Amino acid sequence: MQVIIQNIIDALSLGSLFALTALGISLVFGIMRLVNFAHGDFISLGAYALIVPSASPTAIMYIGNWPALATIVAICAILILIAIVCERVAFKPLRGADPSVLMIASFAVSYFIQNAIIMIYGGRSKGVDLWPFLQVQVPVGGIRLQLLQLVTIASTIILLGLLTLFLHKLPIGRQMRAASENFTMARLLGVRANFVIAAAFGVSGFLAAVVSLLYVVQRGTLAYDVGAPLVMAGFVATVIGGMGSVFGAVLGGFFVGITNVFFQVMLPVSIRADRDAFVFAFVILILLIRPSGLIKVKSVEERV
Repeated sequence: MQVIIQNIIDALSLGSLFALTALGISLVFGIMRLVNFAHGDFISLGAYALIVPSASPTAIMYIGNWPALATIVAICAILILIAIVCERVAFKPLRGADPSVLMIASFAVSYFIQNAIIMIYGGRSKGVDLWPFLQVQVPVGGIRLQLLQLVTIASTIILLGLLTLFLHKLPIGRQMRAASENFTMARLLGVRANFVIAAAFGVSGFLAAVVSLLYVVQRGTLAYDVGAPLVMAGFVATVIGGMGSVFGAVLGGFFVGITNVFFQVMLPVSIRADRDAFVFAFVILILLIRPSGLIKVKSVEERV
C-alpha cells in the first residue's frame, strides 16, 4: 500500500509541473495562436536568476539566499517582466504573420536566451541548494512522503483555483477568455489587444517562475537548457488536452505525468531507461483516437 501511495504522489507531483507548464503555453496559444517554445527558457532564466547577485546594506547576496517569500516575489517579478518584454520585442511586430512564422520566432527567442545564459554563466551545470527543508520526509497517515511533492501538488491546486477565479471573475480575465474565442470580435467590442496579450504573457511568466522554483528545488542543479524537458512535456500535454483549452492543458499535464510514472513502474528494469519511447508511443495512440485532443475547442477548429 505504501508503494502504491508513493507512486500516486510521484505521478501527481510530476503531473503538476507538466500541468503548470502546459497552462502557460495554452494561455498564450489561446489568444495569439502562438506555440511559445521559449516558455521553457523562461523557466531556465528563473532558475539562473537565483544566482544573480544583488546588493544589500551588509553584503552581496544571491536572490536564492533571500527569505523564501522575498525570493518567490523577486523571481516572479523578473519572469513576468521578461515575458512581457519578449512579447513586445519579438512577437508584437509579427502579430499579423502566419502562425508558423510566430513559432519560428519563438525558437529564435529560445536559442537567444540559451546562448545568452552560456555567454554569462558558461555551459557547465551549477549546483544550487534552494530550500533544503522541502527535501525532508513528513509522516502522512503512517506513510512518510517528501514535503516537496506535497508542496508541489498543493501549489498547483491553489494556482489552478486562483487562475479560474482570475479568468471568470476579473474583467481582464473575461477579456482574455473572449479574445481566445474570437480575437477579432473581442477587439470590435472594445478589448484592448496590447493589454490582453501582455496579460497573457505576464501570467505565463508567473507560471514559469513557479515551475522554475519547484523544479530547481527538485533537481538541485542549473543548466542552460533546464526548461527544455518541461516545455516539451508541456507542449505534448497541451496537444493531448486540446489546443486552446486551459482545462485541457491541465488535464493533459496530469495525463503525461501519470503516464511517465506508470511506465517507470511497470516496465522491466532492462528497458526502463527507454521509458520516454513508450510514453510518446502511447501519446501517438491517443492522438490517433482523438486527433483534436481530449477536449475539442471549437474556435481553434474553426480557425484551422
